[in-house]
Amino acid sequence: MARGKKIYEGKAKVLYEGPEPGTIVQYFKDDATAFNAEKKDVIDGKGVLNNRLSEFFMVGLGNIGVPTHFLKRLNMREQLVRSCEIIPLEVIVRNYAAGSMAKRLGMEEGTQLPRPVVEYSYKDDALGDPLVPEEYIAAFGWASQQDMEDILSIALRVNDYLSGVMYGVGIKLIDFKIEIGRVYEGDFQRLVVADEISPDSCRLWDIETGQKLDKDVFRRDLGNLTDAYSEVARRLGVLPKNATPINKPTLIN
Repeated sequence: MARGKKIYEGKAKVLYEGPEPGTIVQYFKDDATAFNAEKKDVIDGKGVLNNRLSEFFMVGLGNIGVPTHFLKRLNMREQLVRSCEIIPLEVIVRNYAAGSMAKRLGMEEGTQLPRPVVEYSYKDDALGDPLVPEEYIAAFGWASQQDMEDILSIALRVNDYLSGVMYGVGIKLIDFKIEIGRVYEGDFQRLVVADEISPDSCRLWDIETGQKLDKDVFRRDLGNLTDAYSEVARRLGVLPKNATPINKPTLIN
């Protein structure tokens, strides 16, 4: 499929105009960044894996009635998605203390929380995506009260789905973040899960060993990032179970 004009390039993806009005082609890059892009590298095969894994999760969410922007995978690095107005928030769901939460509260990483905790950060790289309370969200008009109720419901449903899928393959879902977009249909709008769901946006630990299978491998220099993502893909059936770690993964169509 021929690409349209480039609309936007972020740290991990490039967006192009889609073949039909209201569609976008989302291209997954091999770039890896951490600490607000202070640490950077190019990891061969990362974009291929994230494209396929995000497809897996988006299709799974659609099958249980959670709306997403995903339409179809086009090739190894691109997928066709609905154009939507992104709400300028990262929606973070935490099941265990880790990362910035563990630092902020002085908690040991891996401490199970009494219940899932949902946080919101304002999407602004220059500011470091600061955490914001719901009062800010309402005051600045980023989302209405009804939107926030819907976002919370979507976030918890995504958490239930991802937690169950991961537990079934021996992986503990520590936390994850999603983005939410508005899709307009005539005079009506609905909220959908947008962007991507991949090991870039989740913390995933092996249940038995605690081995990290997410971007913390890159953040903390814990090994080969492609190996970690390939392990997640293998367990989920996206990669053949007997596949050996390779730079450019062979994926199941």
